[in-house]
Amino acid sequence: MAADTHFPSHILCNAGAGAAAGVIAATFVCPLDVIKTRLQVHGLPKLGSTNLKGSIIVGSLEQIFKKEGIRGMYRGLAPTVLALLPNWAVYFTIYDQLKTSLCANDANHQLSVGANMMAASGAGAATIIATNPLWVVKTRFQTQGMRSTVVPYRSTLSALRRIAHEEGIRGLYSGLVPALAGITHVAIQFPIYEKIKVYLASRENIATDRLGAGEVALASSVSKILASSLTYPHEVVRSRLQEQGYHSEKRYAGVVDCVRKVFQSEGIPGFYRGCATNLLRTTPAAVITFTSYEMIHRFLLTLFPPDPQHQPL
Repeated sequence: MAADTHFPSHILCNAGAGAAAGVIAATFVCPLDVIKTRLQVHGLPKLGSTNLKGSIIVGSLEQIFKKEGIRGMYRGLAPTVLALLPNWAVYFTIYDQLKTSLCANDANHQLSVGANMMAASGAGAATIIATNPLWVVKTRFQTQGMRSTVVPYRSTLSALRRIAHEEGIRGLYSGLVPALAGITHVAIQFPIYEKIKVYLASRENIATDRLGAGEVALASSVSKILASSLTYPHEVVRSRLQEQGYHSEKRYAGVVDCVRKVFQSEGIPGFYRGCATNLLRTTPAAVITFTSYEMIHRFLLTLFPPDPQHQPL
């Protein structure tokens, strides 16, 4: 019976720490997320009489603030938070359970790179399918200020209802295919993150769950930069498909058509629109998310001790 009462507490620790960490990070970097999404969908904006790439982030922030106020800089935050609450809660919980299952027969309790990729991919697929409608709403909110012909969405719930009514299930799951392709992102990021943690822990001769915030921040930033740089094009395709809607005037017939048209009109740079902004956003977001998760998770474990048989990897 003891195991039955402890096991749910371990899930609670993973879910609670993951949800809290995701929300903290999302709130911190929301203005950069708005800019990144608009760059992905609409390309480079015209900033006054000049269009200086070096001032694109500052110029975009000024432009949004002048036209839409502080609310414009935080468009999509509500659906982002609503998506991230289950997103990281589901992700870290499933990821931890898959890691535990995959290393159950390993005497050293160490996952291979392949097994770690399987755990990250499985958790990523489950999370994407569960939260895709909320990411569609987030993208629409962040770009609707640039489309005067579209009737604005009033709230996250009304947007979900309207998309479901006007576009059906296909509207709520627009961009799902490129989003699932984004599993390659976590399949790269998490094994690198784990390996860096193991390296840092072995160098200091301590367990990975005893690493300080600085070491966790280093591991999360390096792994995020590498994964984001390698997999960024799928985000551009996903955002453009999510933004256009199913019954609206469609620019793209699907994933393949979107890839072909972006390449024809913008070349390779088109697939990296907003990449610099994305790195400025996702790197600190990853550091905040992973560091917050590790610290909050450790704190929750002191309040809700897990089953002794279920030890952190």
